[in-house]
Amino acid sequence: MASAKVEAVIASIEALNVLELVELKKELESRWGVTAAAPVMPMGGMVMPAAAAAPAGGDGAAAAAPAVEEKTEFDVILSAIGPNKIQVIKAVRELTNLGLKEAKDLVEGAPKPVKEGVSKEEAEAAKAKLVEAGATVEIK
Repeated sequence: MASAKVEAVIASIEALNVLELVELKKELESRWGVTAAAPVMPMGGMVMPAAAAAPAGGDGAAAAAPAVEEKTEFDVILSAIGPNKIQVIKAVRELTNLGLKEAKDLVEGAPKPVKEGVSKEEAEAAKAKLVEAGATVEIK
């Protein structure tokens, strides 16, 4: 059970309308130098602690950022099918868990992305599987 002070604050917040809640959020962000935005979860599932805890003020945030950021998310693009269309469709189905028709449509519509926003290791593994099946693949 929360203390009487906390209960009083909660009751006060519950009494606010939407416009007042927005005003409260902006005031809290301004006074405490934080943002109310939730941290974005990358496809890998790990939140970068420095990025999640960075203050909204921007005073030290720009100086703390590295000059060159290494790319962490990659897209696997099926450029061309090659001679083994059936093998490529099977490989696409394994990589994406698509149904037969969806995988066939994706392969026949090349160039198309097979996987998007994946780690470098996962992109390389997907490329190897598709190349082994006879497709032409690029990683962006």
